[in-house]
Amino acid sequence: MDMVLDLVAGGFVKPVAVTGAEDGSGRLFVVEQSGKIVIVGGDTFLDISSRVVDTENEEGLLGLAFHPDFSTNGYFYVNYTYDVPGSTADMTRVSRFQVSAADPDLADAGSELILLEIDQPYDNHNGGDLHFGPDGYLYIATGDGGGSGDPGDRARKLDNLLGKILRIDVDGGSPYVIPADNPFVGDGAARGEIWAYGLRNPWRFSFDRANGDLFIGDVGQGTREEIDAQPASSAGGENYGWRCMEGDQVFNQASCTGETLTLPILVYDHSLGCSVTGGFLYRGNIGGLHGRYVFADYCSGRIWFGAPGVGGWTADEWSVEGFGQSSFGESDGGELYVTDRDNGTVSRFYSPGAIFTDLFESGDATRWTAVVED
Repeated sequence: MDMVLDLVAGGFVKPVAVTGAEDGSGRLFVVEQSGKIVIVGGDTFLDISSRVVDTENEEGLLGLAFHPDFSTNGYFYVNYTYDVPGSTADMTRVSRFQVSAADPDLADAGSELILLEIDQPYDNHNGGDLHFGPDGYLYIATGDGGGSGDPGDRARKLDNLLGKILRIDVDGGSPYVIPADNPFVGDGAARGEIWAYGLRNPWRFSFDRANGDLFIGDVGQGTREEIDAQPASSAGGENYGWRCMEGDQVFNQASCTGETLTLPILVYDHSLGCSVTGGFLYRGNIGGLHGRYVFADYCSGRIWFGAPGVGGWTADEWSVEGFGQSSFGESDGGELYVTDRDNGTVSRFYSPGAIFTDLFESGDATRWTAVVED
């Protein structure tokens, strides 16, 4: 079956995320790292660039999630790095905004409600992704705070929010409450917001829209990139290994202190790339891609399609040259889109033989044509 990456729109400035709002509008929202959210084919939805620290490294406006009841309450959530006034330190800030009452294509920049602030010791490894899970709670990815080898051993320690997946209830109180069934609730030595830990820089994660399984792309140190997974039935509390492990290899033996580790389902070494971009379990209308986990490497431009088997997960490579995949995202209809941070574009996975309900016209697909076997 033929499949292409079909160019949908260009002209974006460092796009790092793309998503639908699941409100039936069919709109796609693109996050620009410098602090803007832009509607594909439309105008700027939100501009908070004056509040955002955007370096050429890993800071900036990094994540966007729409409330499950966005069509009625107009709430959406962002994750960005903020420059603390009068200090050389930066912080991660997770905030809620609301759509303008007068214009559904314009957010109210003055409606910010700050949910969470996390001090960042370095300017890299900020994570930044956030999604609502099938349980209605907001999940937030945080990096280990930066620095080579997690010098503060923060990802493994439960007394801080770095190197974690967090899980909070934004509807149960203001600005949020901690769900009572979070795995470390009641542990006085741990932060109750923590859902999972032992992550270095979980740049992109996602939930399978069919069954709720969680997939995490965790950027490695110097030799290994990894994809971690958590079944929808999990009660949380997984330790994904960093900094004891980098991928499937021991990185820091002194940090291997006897905890039960959840090892990655997929690993590749740095002969194939240097920075994994986690993707989605595809549930759209391209038959040969359905049920495969699509992920990429930002440095090399490689794209893989992963699938479980009798001996574990395997991945087939589908290389795309000259492409800097910074993020994947789903439309309201479950079709898969990808942002190219280097070239400022958004493209979708497209097959001429499949039926698409997305509203976007086909663009110039000639740059990235390839074939996937059904």
